[in-house]
Amino acid sequence: MKQTPVLIVGGGYAGLASALFLSHQGVPCLLVDRHPGVSLLGRARGINPRTLEIYRPLGLDELVKEAGRPFDEDAGLARCATLTSEWQWLFDNDSPRALPELTAGEFGLADQSAVEPILIEAARARGAELWFDTQCQSIEPDADGVTAVVENRTTGERHTIRAQYVIGADGYGGAIRERLGIARTGLGAVRHFVTFVIKADLSEIITKRALFWIVGEPGVAPSAAFISHALRDHWGLSLIYDPDQESPDDFTDERCVAAAKAVIGRDLPVELVSKASWTEAVGVADRYRSGRVFLVGDAAHVWPPAQGLGANSAVQDAHNLAWKLAAVLAGRASDALLDTYEAERRPVALELADLTVRSQAARFSSAPEEDPVDPVTCVLGQRYASTAMAGTPPESVFGDGVPQDARPGTRAPHLWLSLDGRRIGVHDLFHDSFVLLCGPGGEKWARAAVEGVRVHRVGAELVDVEGHWDSRYGCDAVLVRPDGYVAWRSDDPAGEHDPATRLAAALHQILH
Repeated sequence: MKQTPVLIVGGGYAGLASALFLSHQGVPCLLVDRHPGVSLLGRARGINPRTLEIYRPLGLDELVKEAGRPFDEDAGLARCATLTSEWQWLFDNDSPRALPELTAGEFGLADQSAVEPILIEAARARGAELWFDTQCQSIEPDADGVTAVVENRTTGERHTIRAQYVIGADGYGGAIRERLGIARTGLGAVRHFVTFVIKADLSEIITKRALFWIVGEPGVAPSAAFISHALRDHWGLSLIYDPDQESPDDFTDERCVAAAKAVIGRDLPVELVSKASWTEAVGVADRYRSGRVFLVGDAAHVWPPAQGLGANSAVQDAHNLAWKLAAVLAGRASDALLDTYEAERRPVALELADLTVRSQAARFSSAPEEDPVDPVTCVLGQRYASTAMAGTPPESVFGDGVPQDARPGTRAPHLWLSLDGRRIGVHDLFHDSFVLLCGPGGEKWARAAVEGVRVHRVGAELVDVEGHWDSRYGCDAVLVRPDGYVAWRSDDPAGEHDPATRLAAALHQILH
């Protein structure tokens, strides 16, 4: 029997991010995934600024941005009957990729097939064990942990794993949620796709690259979507099919090549590279936790792929849960802290599921309407209400725009800082512990030593490059969680106790 603090089932974005963030926090973990390796399909295009903001202090931001370089020229959304017919640009420019007033992160266009190898290498470098080609056969939770049986799909070798906690990151069709008896609320399956990658020289046809093309006759529902791929002369094609009439097995290699030529609108050499099927669905798990098992990513929520919010939410789920598991496993927090994962992330998922359905309807109708999704607010304006903070919680997941004042439950407002002559974003400080961020008048707070809290002071080792501390923080000190969310501020009512006592009391309230 192999022992591990955390077993992760599923090696997509949610699982790999969980392994990365746990190992970064010093938590040993084992990930098992039934696939032999990374898929060649260009899935989950897009890295949003919040996700890149999370990757920055781990030293992964430049690698992720470089993975998106092949898509630098992609912009806009086009609709056409075939690629050789006239294109109707639903929008032909893109939102700014850098938002320097709001974050040090940027929008990027790397896809899952290019980013997953980066996450794999980074997680392994920090000590995570990753077993691919390994199927989870069963999990049996009990009061003290979880027993799982896994099997290597090539050799048939079986292992029994004993874990203190399990993260179910096995996707929309995964078995863990069903084994736990957790229902999923929502529209369910909406459309079914066969997706494949082709190799073809389209340089004479595609002279201006869109983010993707919606393919179908004007005035009718689209029949296919066409996207570029990270590899030169490789393209992705998704075909809609009716599961009542046919199955993915009906899409032979010959049929896929013929369909690709029909979508292109020209008979030219086409090579089929890779093929898979998937279901577009809408649903949010009724619970994110069952005892010692947690659902993350598509296992917890699915919705249409508008603005890349699904894959990025998976990473952000993992980021929210990892520091809480680390605190509980280290004995710094009670088990109650783990309940705040669902309390914080599930309301976000419910809001995004509704917004993305509306966005999909607006974009893909026969008469496209203005997209109701404001990507900046959806990405940077998410707010939490839970016991993992001390203060008045926000009233809703989203307010008007991105909060620019540091209040409990909000993402810490962005500041450009200088540290030892190096320009950083304030979120570069938040990743492996609580941070007490003190302002120019916070000297007494900076001297308040509390175990598990790192202190940084603006006006001392940190230079507020643009002078935004007063307008965005406006107090002597703010306690920020490892995930970059404000947990407490020094001007909240707390009696006349000394700073160390007040800070320790706030931290105890948050963790217990």
